[in-house]
Amino acid sequence: KEDRAKELKNNFQNTNMLTMMLETETGTGNYEEVVQSEWPQEGYVFNESLSRCENGSKLTWNNETKQVIMNSNVSDKCYVYFDKEPEIAYLAEYIKDTVYTEDGANGLYYHDGVGTYTNASEEAGDNSYRYSGANPNNYVCFGSDAAICPDNNLYRIIGLFDDDSDERYNVKLIKANYATITDLGSDGTYVSENNYRWANNTGNSWEASALNQINLNTNFLNNFNSKWISLIEKYKWSIDGANFADGSVKNFFIRESSNKSYENHVGLMYVSDYGYATSPEKWSLDMYAAFLQFTEHWLYLEKREWTITPMSQSESLQQLSNYNVIFLAPGPTTGGDQTLIVGGNGIDSPDVRSAYAVRPVFYLNANVGISGGTGTISDPYRIINN
Repeated sequence: KEDRAKELKNNFQNTNMLTMMLETETGTGNYEEVVQSEWPQEGYVFNESLSRCENGSKLTWNNETKQVIMNSNVSDKCYVYFDKEPEIAYLAEYIKDTVYTEDGANGLYYHDGVGTYTNASEEAGDNSYRYSGANPNNYVCFGSDAAICPDNNLYRIIGLFDDDSDERYNVKLIKANYATITDLGSDGTYVSENNYRWANNTGNSWEASALNQINLNTNFLNNFNSKWISLIEKYKWSIDGANFADGSVKNFFIRESSNKSYENHVGLMYVSDYGYATSPEKWSLDMYAAFLQFTEHWLYLEKREWTITPMSQSESLQQLSNYNVIFLAPGPTTGGDQTLIVGGNGIDSPDVRSAYAVRPVFYLNANVGISGGTGTISDPYRIINN
């Protein structure tokens, strides 16, 4: 007789010829016999290596119909095993609930405007979680499933942000090293191997910048396949201007997030991202004058690099509030040809047609899960779409 394949239907009849075994707890390898009239439809994975039949029939799983297929030409007694599917944690929730235990632990600070450590009053007050200090374990492998993450696929977590206040956080990543022509292309604002202009023409409008439109949101984004692009959130970026002499990190944060925004997938860090990445005792210092001290600052990579923050040239005053603290600061950008850079000799405001290094930044969607890793450079977090 020829072998015949038949599906053991959801409502199976001959239960005396079938024993179903379900794992009791994920990864334990302990199973218990169950009596039920349907195959598990969710929460379990068919274990083909353990499933067997006494007379040699072969069992496989039909993922479309969610049924077991038996290849046999004889009557047989079969044992069907199912492993309990592991629960996949959201990356943001894992960092917020497991890595963060208190302000400063594992380099994380909760910016709720309240704290007992030095300069807690200088927090952003946006309920974000931000990494600060010398070298926190905040590495993520993005764009590769290789067993050893390639250097070019290493990113670092700036922090967790909930800008729409729905209690679902987006993880904000920055490329661990400077982008090169391989990442950003030789068109757009390209000048040399890893130096790009912020814009080719006068004017510091991020929406109109070729670095934004071509190098980041076309060339860089399309280096990834659809699987990885689907993990990147189209995010609302704050593109208000600031002045290099605005003072403390908190002043920069308030200026940057006042009233102007723009949606796209990829951007650059804010000046305030750079400032809050240093140790908290420096948050109250004047960023222009004091940020030549780069110890305990994980975002510093020596070269001068672009931020997304335009240089504000308005001299009008506006009233800004943050956690009941009132600031009087110059108004938002009214034009100009300068934007802000960080690194090297601190903060400066060169012409947009100058050439500096670039590190792409993007937010992961809130459904991104963690599948492994400890966040170190040799064992970065591995992510999947939940």
